[in-house]
Order: sequence, then C-alpha cells, then structure tokens
Amino acid sequence: MSALIDLEDVWLCYGGHPVLSGLTLSVPEGEILALLGPSGCGKSSVLRLILGLTAPDRGVVRLRGETVSENGRIIRLPEERDLAVVFQDLALWPHLTVSGNLNFVLGSKKLPREDKDLLITNALRRVGLAGMEHRYPTALSGGERQRVAIARALVLDPDVILLDEPASNLDVVLKRDLLRMFRQILKEREGTALYVTHDPREAASLGDRIAIMEKGQIVQVGELRQLRALPANDFVRAFVEDI
Repeated sequence: MSALIDLEDVWLCYGGHPVLSGLTLSVPEGEILALLGPSGCGKSSVLRLILGLTAPDRGVVRLRGETVSENGRIIRLPEERDLAVVFQDLALWPHLTVSGNLNFVLGSKKLPREDKDLLITNALRRVGLAGMEHRYPTALSGGERQRVAIARALVLDPDVILLDEPASNLDVVLKRDLLRMFRQILKEREGTALYVTHDPREAASLGDRIAIMEKGQIVQVGELRQLRALPANDFVRAFVEDI
C-alpha cells in the first residue's frame, strides 16, 4: 500500500531550539492515522511541514510519492499540495453563510454554479446539516460549526485530510458523535487522514493506527491493541493504559 504522506528523517529547529529530531512518519492510502502526544511535543509542526507552511531544516516531505519539501526548501507551495485541513479554531468566516463558507473553497474551481451547489448540498448532507445552507456560523451550536468545518474539508473530495484537534472544545457526547460520523464518512469514501490530538480516547476512537510523539520524535506506531500489549516505554504505557 503506497504512502500518501511520508516524512523521512525530518529535523526542524525554531530559534535554535530543536522541535523535531529525525522524525519519520508515513500514512498509507486509505488509513486514518492519529498523531498523539502532549502539548509542545511537535505535533503542530508536523502539520505545518505537510501543509508547506514551513520547510524542514533537514529531511524530506513527500505527498503521493512526490518530494514537496526537502533540506530547507519548499518545492510545492501550500496551494499546490491539494490538501484539506480542519483547524482547532475552525476558521469559519462569520460574515458568510454555511453555504458561503463551503463555496469559498470552491472559488478557484472553474465549475458551473449548479455543480458547485450540488457539491455543497452533498457535503452538508454527509455531515447531517442538510437544510442549513443559509444559516450563519454564529447561529449554530459548537457541534454544528465543527460539522461545517468538516463539510468544507470534504467538499472538494480530497484524497488527504489533516485535522488539528478539531474536537477539543466539545463535550464528551458531542465529541464521540462527531468522531464516529467522521470515521464513517472517511471509511465510506476510502479517504486518508492524519488526526492530531493530545487525547488518547480521541486517537483510539478515530485512528486505524496511533503514532505516539514525545519531544519531537515518533516513539511508537501501531494499533491500540499492539501499543497496549507491547508499549515501547513507560511514556507510551502511560498514554494507552487508561483508554
């Protein structure tokens, strides 16, 4: 199975401080990989490298087998990487309706208006927001805004979706329902996703595998049952023992 996301021996420093140290990580096509670790371990830096917002000081970032960043150089700009992303703060435009937020990401596509409307309708139906096209984000609940952000990521039918702790501000019930819905959508469309979180339960409920980070390195990758049975160290054991 080919890797859609591949980071090989990646090193990254900010202000002389090492953030990532020889990190290697692959996400095969069709897999949901949960990237799990405490705050400050480098998870968001991994996302920035994949998105093309920063370049590795050393090492290679590949997407779909193509080198997009390498040894201090960004080869493919962020807008050329064809990635969908859901940020922790959702980044919805408050002055645009739900439909307008989705249409914003379709703006660069030369499609007839009726085709765009159909894509928007289908994306909202997928996340359970059919009929809410004309509402504004401020009129939605927290869970509904999360669903709008996910629909916006899905509307272009991307082959890779990146998620940066999008459920962290939801209560336990809403979080569980959102993750269940998102996993079902991804599996139906055989999508690939990298889900960043500090919450072991989120990682376990969504990820096919879990990659555990500590101080800028991946310390172990595997299915939950493997991590429980053979944790690489006490750090991993502490993360998975209460799931």
